[in-house]
Amino acid sequence: MKHLEGKVALVTGATRGLGKGIAIGLGEAGATVYITGRRLNPNSSDEVAGSLIETQVAVEQAGGVCIPVQVDHSDDEQVRLLFERIQDEQQGKLDLLVNNVYAGVPALKDAQGQPFWESEPSLWDACNNVGLRSHYIASVFAARMMAKQGQGLICNISSWGGLSYIFGAAYGAGKSGCDRLASDMAVELKPYNITAVSIWPGIVGTELFSTLAAELAQQDNINPSNSVLSERFNWETPLLTGRVIAKLATEPNLIRRTGKVHIVAELAQKYGIVDQEGNLPASLRSLRFLIPAAIPNLRKNPSLIPDIKVPWSLLLLTALQSPKI
Repeated sequence: MKHLEGKVALVTGATRGLGKGIAIGLGEAGATVYITGRRLNPNSSDEVAGSLIETQVAVEQAGGVCIPVQVDHSDDEQVRLLFERIQDEQQGKLDLLVNNVYAGVPALKDAQGQPFWESEPSLWDACNNVGLRSHYIASVFAARMMAKQGQGLICNISSWGGLSYIFGAAYGAGKSGCDRLASDMAVELKPYNITAVSIWPGIVGTELFSTLAAELAQQDNINPSNSVLSERFNWETPLLTGRVIAKLATEPNLIRRTGKVHIVAELAQKYGIVDQEGNLPASLRSLRFLIPAAIPNLRKNPSLIPDIKVPWSLLLLTALQSPKI
């Protein structure tokens, strides 16, 4: 169903992974999708896969209109020119911004297993320059357009790392910042009928995580938490996040969701949406995920476990390591 036909969207960082899946989901719903990234064309000599042209082909195959724009989001002038182009080509119309671009993965891989003080201080910039800062800059330009038209949706792609220790201090601070950015922008944007939210996918089978899973699967002794990755238990495809955002954008009275964190798996359940493999993974706070994650023998039949979500108040008292008063 083309429920986003006539809508204009921008997805930053869409050469591969989540950004690519989101762009496909929006195109599938009929949106005109602008996508950004540093690589325009495929490069077979580079071990890092993905390009804007490949994403454009995938979006068009899904039935959407896709406009690739080569942008380095560490350069504010390139970002300004991107929005100027959208302004000119779409007569000032921009309905949806998805802040997804993130350049911290290589640095996080290099720093894996090290405490923050043993890593170079530049790890902070690697995680949060083309990431949290880029989301703020893109939101500035998007809000200028959206405020004039009196509507819009800004989605920050964040993660459970905003509340729980995952990849280290620099990563967690950045993701927590993404969530707070959405919350605080929402206060200022609400009078203009612009919704700002933070989106939490689950364990997404991106190119990076697929490589990591393959490496873990070759290890002799895998602890239960790593075996969740090696067995690809409860994984989501990138397209699920795209389909959820596409449906979210059509909600009546969308402004009631502004300033909040929204979990992809829980919205997918609400909307009756599945991923490209026909699956509906459980939320990471559901007993259907938590119990089999701890007891591997239960992973073959997770549907036998009740899909009961652990309340936020209990999570904050136990598993999550957010600041406490």
